[in-house]
Amino acid sequence: MDVYSTLTRSKENFVTINKNRVNLFVCGPTVYDDAHIGHGRTYISFDTIKRYLEYKGYAVFYIQNITDIDDKIINRSKESGIPADELARKYEGRYREDMAKLNVNGVNLFARATDHVDEILDQIQRLIDKGFAYETEDGVYFEIDKFPEFGKLSNRNVEELESHRDLAETTKKNPQDFALWKKRVGVDEPTWPSPWGDGRPGWHIEDTAITEYYFGPQYDAHGGGLDLIFPHHEAEITQMEAVSGKAPMVKFWLHTGFLNVNGEKMSKSLHNFITIRELLEDWDAETFRFFVLSTHYRSPIDFSKDSLHQSEKSLDRIRKYYELLDVEVGDEKYECDALAPHKNEFFDSMDDDFNTPKAIAAIFGLINDTKNELDSFSTEDKIAIKAFLDDAAHIFGVSFELQDVNAGSDDLLELISEVRSELRANKQYDLSDEIRNQLQALGYEIND
Repeated sequence: MDVYSTLTRSKENFVTINKNRVNLFVCGPTVYDDAHIGHGRTYISFDTIKRYLEYKGYAVFYIQNITDIDDKIINRSKESGIPADELARKYEGRYREDMAKLNVNGVNLFARATDHVDEILDQIQRLIDKGFAYETEDGVYFEIDKFPEFGKLSNRNVEELESHRDLAETTKKNPQDFALWKKRVGVDEPTWPSPWGDGRPGWHIEDTAITEYYFGPQYDAHGGGLDLIFPHHEAEITQMEAVSGKAPMVKFWLHTGFLNVNGEKMSKSLHNFITIRELLEDWDAETFRFFVLSTHYRSPIDFSKDSLHQSEKSLDRIRKYYELLDVEVGDEKYECDALAPHKNEFFDSMDDDFNTPKAIAAIFGLINDTKNELDSFSTEDKIAIKAFLDDAAHIFGVSFELQDVNAGSDDLLELISEVRSELRANKQYDLSDEIRNQLQALGYEIND
């Protein structure tokens, strides 16, 4: 299996530190508001990656951090009058509810930043002791000039960053030095005691303190959105490799592409910001999940009603084919000649950097090649095909069982039929025909 790593900008054979074990860390949300569909895209992708690794026989320990102390949380707390810790717990709970609805259930541990302050303080102290960090009047900072490889993940160098320096900054040796600890004295916000004064952690240090505690200084895979490469993931590498003296911190860096809405960046100012909760008011969770998997996880994805409709139709097509396989799958394993090339293409695609769109194309290739001849297939052939689709459905985290989308609608259709009869009796044929046409467009067969 080959996996693309952002660090090397190439696909590499997926060899883990410990045979058949994968330690996976993915940056989680800052819990000050509801999760949006961009979060959904990222976490569906990594949930599917975990599912496939487990299908391949790996034991995967998947950690996701919860940033539950941050400027955004503190600002929202002051705006709302809700204490910061209560606000964070509220939105952490709502986030986990959203993920459950999207069938994102592969995270083994949600690690809160505030539950790991001791580990954060310990890591900061070791960075100071090794000469990589220093204290100022307002905090503790990492001195990036002491780490020559700073920028190796993002392919940036310090010289290129000079123009972005905050010249008003006076407490740091280099304006690019980033905060490990923020001193906060006499403020109405959460603080923790430290050797450098009361305060709170910087953003980057929480992740390396958490991963070092559970995984050690080196582990297999780290994921997140493309927007986190710089400065967040760059800073993580810098901190961890400096304090441990070991490199690489992570063997495989995996990043999901941006999600746009109707061709534009999602933004509240553009009024195209969509939370997962808002999405699920109008769309089925499995439709969104299938939409996400229809694009490679590293590629940008454009969200629109048309694209969701297409995913809905595609998923429905697979389900209608699956229903034709009217057999029960048991413990017996069978082979099917007609299935073999498509099954091989599916798994070859997943082995090629988790290429879900090509894997989906393999399923449609199977449908195109076999649907019209299924009646002539043996029971064993059908069982083989259905077992393969069951495996694919589990990997994708969706169901291929035909959904009873019309459940509870018979009474409504009868009512509509009565209304149409009344309209025709009153010679309102145009309106009656318009209702018929709309129903037919929705897939209902209407015969007058």
